[in-house]
Amino acid sequence: MRVAVYTLGCKVNQYESQFLCERFSERGHQIVAHTEPADVYIVNSCTVTATSDSKSKKMAGHFRKQNPDAVVALIGCFPQAFPQKAYDVKAADILLGNAEKGRVVELCEKCFADKIRCEAVCEQSLPAEIEPMRISRFEERTRAFVKIQDGCNRFCSYCIIPKARGRICSKPIDDIVEEITTLSKNGYSEIVLVGIDLSSYGKQFGKTLTDAVEAVADIDDVKRVRLGSLEPEIISDEDLKRLSKIEKFCPQFHLSLQSGCDKTLKRMNRHYNCDEYKEIVNKIRAAFENASITTDVMVGFAGESDEDFKASLEFVKSIEFLKVHVFPYSIRKGTRAAEFSDHIDGETKKKRAHIMLSETEKIRQKILENQIGKTVDVLVESRVKNNCAFGYTKDYLPVFVENCSLPVGSFCTVKIENVKDDGCIATGGINK
Repeated sequence: MRVAVYTLGCKVNQYESQFLCERFSERGHQIVAHTEPADVYIVNSCTVTATSDSKSKKMAGHFRKQNPDAVVALIGCFPQAFPQKAYDVKAADILLGNAEKGRVVELCEKCFADKIRCEAVCEQSLPAEIEPMRISRFEERTRAFVKIQDGCNRFCSYCIIPKARGRICSKPIDDIVEEITTLSKNGYSEIVLVGIDLSSYGKQFGKTLTDAVEAVADIDDVKRVRLGSLEPEIISDEDLKRLSKIEKFCPQFHLSLQSGCDKTLKRMNRHYNCDEYKEIVNKIRAAFENASITTDVMVGFAGESDEDFKASLEFVKSIEFLKVHVFPYSIRKGTRAAEFSDHIDGETKKKRAHIMLSETEKIRQKILENQIGKTVDVLVESRVKNNCAFGYTKDYLPVFVENCSLPVGSFCTVKIENVKDDGCIATGGINK
């Protein structure tokens, strides 16, 4: 069979899609781009917003039209959270949630042979156990995302993810080390550890995320270890002390904020206030000389007044994030916030998102300009026109290296000389 996998959503989904591609390949099937003719199309869905659901359904319909005789599988978060809505997607032959994602290979083979629709969304198990998955490569990338944690117990009032992903569970450290050893030997020198609630890694068996980082950093061929999104209040003083001693650790912390207003944070059922968040940021910056802080900020949450938004904006500006992902609140059926009575109109949310993004981009520009004159190490991630390479530093500064002929996957030492658009401009390109 010719198999195409289309992925929506987070880095965890991207990892799981890679796992599925390898499983299909192991069974003798050919992986092709989703734009090409295929016998099987898989939509690995996201359900963070209603828009995500619409995209998943749209792509299933698109693939059905692209090849009416193909098997179309709609899998992942959308079917898991909303099985009845997924069953109504007539373009899909196979419906499968997150509980047993690995089964999609055998289900596709059976459906392709028998031409019978299969609805196989299973309840998440309790206590939760992580589904065994392992990858050996990460197509079209120089860094590899590795899922080490799944599930969430937080139940933020706006979020459907606990319903889509179940309760927290983690991959044993020995399994992580074995998987990443293979990846590193296959040329992936930067590893990004990802999860749904990554900060909760190891709770079931008495380990912490820092234990996992230390174990991965001990692998000889790994040159960098980076973390995905973190919940801020779980980072302890002891964690920061240990992480600061790991030479391979990348001091870029994506600390999910959501709002810089205490009243809004409480309604969101977040587990910290603004003072606590700022204290954590200050501790990170004290522990690491060149730490970068990035975040997500939601605007227009139910009940957010003009004063609440202004408070959030001023707090966000005070932190001086390297990068802020700004998005307007979207009502998600099945969450507590969907039942709130004081929702904000779309035009106000759009206006607030524009203001927040504009102000945070000014700060980002200043941070980038402050890098001029510094010598940094860059992992070459892509080639761009005019003999120019692009990559990131350990602290996630985007750098364009001019007159650089080094291949993708190389490390080079460069001097930042200018800033243009959304990146630093450097020369040097000395192979490290």
